[in-house]
Amino acid sequence: MGHMDHFSAGWVTPVLSYAMACVGSALGLRCTVRALEADGASKRNWLLLASLAIGSGIWTMHFIAMLGFSVDGTPIRFDVPLTVLSLLMAVGVVAAGVFTAGYGRSRVTSVVLGGLGAGLGVAAMHYTGMAALNLHGRIGYDPTLVIASVAIAVVAATAALTLTLIVRGSVLAAVAALVMGLAVSSMHYTAMWAVSINLAPSSAALPGATATEFIFPLAVVLGSFLFLTSAYVALSPTGKRHEAAVAAELLREVELTTA
Repeated sequence: MGHMDHFSAGWVTPVLSYAMACVGSALGLRCTVRALEADGASKRNWLLLASLAIGSGIWTMHFIAMLGFSVDGTPIRFDVPLTVLSLLMAVGVVAAGVFTAGYGRSRVTSVVLGGLGAGLGVAAMHYTGMAALNLHGRIGYDPTLVIASVAIAVVAATAALTLTLIVRGSVLAAVAALVMGLAVSSMHYTAMWAVSINLAPSSAALPGATATEFIFPLAVVLGSFLFLTSAYVALSPTGKRHEAAVAAELLREVELTTA
């Protein structure tokens, strides 16, 4: 059994990864609100931007955290095609949830299905990213913790989306982003707690790229994209005309559902 260290780089990686998850979540959730205020092509474009922001944010969080992951007795390499696939999967599955929330007629149903899509996107990205690991050994998982990690992602993503749809100010917007960031980080470390590694010592070279050769440069690119896009969204004109109506509609539907 290989000893794993999730914080080999100290607290820099978990703190920075959480910050990136919050940035991507804040941007994506805000874009979702903008989409609810828009129509036609503008609505679609805001939802696409939301999907890219959340997807790239959770991917960046995962792989920054993985920069601090090490296993005694084996080097670690990353399969480049699978790593890229994990990014595309994150954006694609999150997009399904975000577009459901954006175009759904029932706000309650939209929140539930949107949160389910976003949460499953986090989980799909994580486990595809883990499949990209090459090391001298075999990776196993505790099924109970795997299920728990997926549940954490779905529940917290749904809570964040709910806060987004009823948000009326910067405080709740920040809370929603922190909740979503917590969902991603909690899911990641719960899923990593589920991991066990059976070493198979070998002197053979491992295929793939090191984290500094591939993961770090791509994470920097995506992080730059998130910060620049955040500036664009912050400076773009805002529309408040639908926020109160959205909140009122959501509350009415919740009352009807629980009546």
